[in-house]
Parts: sequence; structure tokens; C-alpha cells
Amino acid sequence: MAPVPQSFAPRRDEPLFGRLAIIGIGLIGSSIARAAKDLNLAGRVLLYDRDEAVRQRARELGLGHEVAETAAEAVRDADHIVLCVPVGACGTVAAEIASALKPGAILSDVGSVKKSVVEAVLPHLPEGVHFVPAHPVAGTENSGPDAGFPSLFLNRWCILTPPEGTHETAIARTRQFWEGMGAIVEIMTASHHDLVLAVTSHLPHLIAYNIVGTAEDLAAVTQSEVIKFSAGGFRDFTRIAASDPTMWRDVFLHNKDAVLEMLGRFSEDLAVLTRAIRFGDGDTLHKHFTRTRAIRRGIVALGQEKPETEKLRKD
Repeated sequence: MAPVPQSFAPRRDEPLFGRLAIIGIGLIGSSIARAAKDLNLAGRVLLYDRDEAVRQRARELGLGHEVAETAAEAVRDADHIVLCVPVGACGTVAAEIASALKPGAILSDVGSVKKSVVEAVLPHLPEGVHFVPAHPVAGTENSGPDAGFPSLFLNRWCILTPPEGTHETAIARTRQFWEGMGAIVEIMTASHHDLVLAVTSHLPHLIAYNIVGTAEDLAAVTQSEVIKFSAGGFRDFTRIAASDPTMWRDVFLHNKDAVLEMLGRFSEDLAVLTRAIRFGDGDTLHKHFTRTRAIRRGIVALGQEKPETEKLRKD
């Protein structure tokens, strides 16, 4: 068992779930597996990934108690199932495992888009299976089973978006699961979640991907110079451009309405700054930078970027 930091969540005396199934063993899935074992959140942790090499690596790392050869095998008799796959694959996986889900099981996910996932998953679920979508707002630019670590969710938000009519007990147990890994849980509707995340996560990723592409396309600046002379701002801001391209492709395709709305607002605000720079309007620039600096300091004050947490994320 990996050592648990002293500031991490306490280990449970009794497991919250008898059997936990995790479908998808990337950064998030492997982090959940590590945390669930270390903190006794489940009596048995079963894993599955469609990539045979990833399944083998999960066995070598000892991430779960068992690594199944099919998704249906992994979820059979599971009390809690977490889909850790790209949002575009959630509906397909739900259809694949539906017949193996036992009555009373709680199905969840970790996608950063919620409305389209709810619409894709719910039609496949048999009666008696509860669906409580979740989005842990945590991650790094790394991916794969080796990238995970149990404290990834410590002091990070996890947003639950249960569909209307979801059983309260299922919601409460899903909340307990994420709080057991040190996350701070918030509940909102799927549509509101998608709008909030469009501006706080999806748009920044789109800009980061774009600015890296712009830098590479500059004829007067070589790729080697972009890499060699990256100042702190470019290096830190574009870190997220190294994130999993498949995951982010699906995010933008499945949250396009909210992203396009936020992108339109961003473009309008950028046009204001463009005019200010062109016409030497220092007052407009100073007022804008002062306002945004206050927002940035508010993010830090709320604990969304803590030195001790950042250290844990790198360990």
C-alpha cells in the first residue's frame, strides 16, 4: 500500500461499498483505484480498460484487487460503478454493461460534460439502477495508469449532477464516496454545470491548445525557439495543452453550445482589449488587469490553489 499523506482523508474502519468497479484506468480511474484501496472505500476494487496493455499495467501496479477482461465482468455484482472513459464513450459503455448491473447499484462517471452524458446513459439503465453523474474538478496533464495518485482529489471540488427523481440515498452515498477521498462536493443541475465548466475549464483549454498552435505556426519563430524561450506565463498557461486529446475532443463536441456561448463572450471582450492596445488606451487596460487580478487572488483565497495541494499533485 502506498503511504498516505498525513493531511489526507482518514481511512474508513468499514468499507463504504462492498464492490467498486472502475471502467477506464487512466489518470482519474487509477487515482480512484489507489484512493479506494488505501482508504478502504470498497471491500474489493475491480478494474477494466479496453486497452489490453493498460489492463496488464494495472495488474503490474496492483491498482485493484482484480482486473477483468470485459466491462460486463467488472461490473457484475458491483455496488458502485464509475465510468472513467471519454464522455463520448459513456453511452456505449452503459449499453455494454446494462445487463450485468444488479438492482440497487449506483452508476456514476467522471466526465467534465454532464448534460450529454445523462442523455446518453439513462436510456440504457435497467430499473432499480441509480445514476449519479459526478465531475471531480481535478487532474494533471499526464495520463495513463502510472499517472494516478490517491490524493489527486484532496481539497478539490467534485460536482454531482443527479437527474431529477434520483434516489436521495444514492446521492448521499456518492457524496460520501468523493468526500472519503478528500473532495469537496457540490450539487447542481447538469445544464448549469456545463455552463460553469465551459468558462472555468473548457474555454481555457481551447485557448491553450490554440495559442500553442499559433506559436508553432509563426514563420519567423521556430518550434525550437518556442520551447527554448518559453517564459513562465507561456509555460504555465499552456501546460494544459498537453492533456489527453481524445478526452478534450469529446468535451468540445458534447458541450458545444455552452462553449460557443462562452467563446463568443470571450471574443467580444478580447476585441475591447485589442482596441485599447491599438489606440493606446492605458486606462482600459489597467482597469481590466486590476479587476482580473482581484479575481485571481479570490481563487487563491478560496483554496483552489494551495502550495501543499500542488506539492501532493506532483508527488
